[in-house]
Amino acid sequence: MKQTCKDFFAEVRSLLTSVPPLTFTLFILAVFSMNLLANKSLDIPVDWLALDCGIIVSWAAFLCMDVLTRRYGPKAATIVSVIALLINLCACGILFLASLIPGTWGAFYDYGGGTIPAINDALDGTFGGTWYVVIGSATAFLVSAVVNNFSNWGIGKLFRKHGEGFAAYACRTYLSTAIGQFADNLIFALIVSHFFFGWSIVQCLTCAATGMVAELLVEILFSPIGYRVVRRWEAQGVGKAYLEKYGAPQGESV
Repeated sequence: MKQTCKDFFAEVRSLLTSVPPLTFTLFILAVFSMNLLANKSLDIPVDWLALDCGIIVSWAAFLCMDVLTRRYGPKAATIVSVIALLINLCACGILFLASLIPGTWGAFYDYGGGTIPAINDALDGTFGGTWYVVIGSATAFLVSAVVNNFSNWGIGKLFRKHGEGFAAYACRTYLSTAIGQFADNLIFALIVSHFFFGWSIVQCLTCAATGMVAELLVEILFSPIGYRVVRRWEAQGVGKAYLEKYGAPQGESV
């Protein structure tokens, strides 16, 4: 039966009351901060590797999506991803408005005060954001979230007959994260770096691949935490009310 708008929003409300608040908060903070930190590039002594400080927290966003997909399914994980993205865009709008308000940042006084007025302009530009960077990052994250969540779910189906211990969890998580991170990096590079910074297609592909490897390595380090979290959710029946009404992913018991 076709789901109406009313039914869909009822499902969203049920989902938001089922997802643990700490996970939801961490997800939102990761999405927001990784886009803000992307304004600062990393100085790396190799010409072919381009990374930004968003790598510090980008793994957390994908880790949250992986545990949400494992417990609630790809549709629910994508709904939460879209909500996190909308909250991030609202926060970007607030920062943009703040950048337009006349005033002085604290760092202005740390670096000579009135002798370096460009500091205020630089900070306003950083926190206010650039329209094409915001659009590029939002588009890249939305596509990568869908790719990550549904590839994670699809890979997980291959292990359903044999149970799903840590090895299976790791396989679906690492593969989906690699695919999702590559899509995220490539789409952003094509929208922003290629058209506005003059990067070649080869540079975009190289950046996407090397960034994917670096970000994947960080998530591999923290994946045991994600596995323990999702196993605890299953043992404690977290999200049971939502799953009983809207269906457990891949036929799992709740």
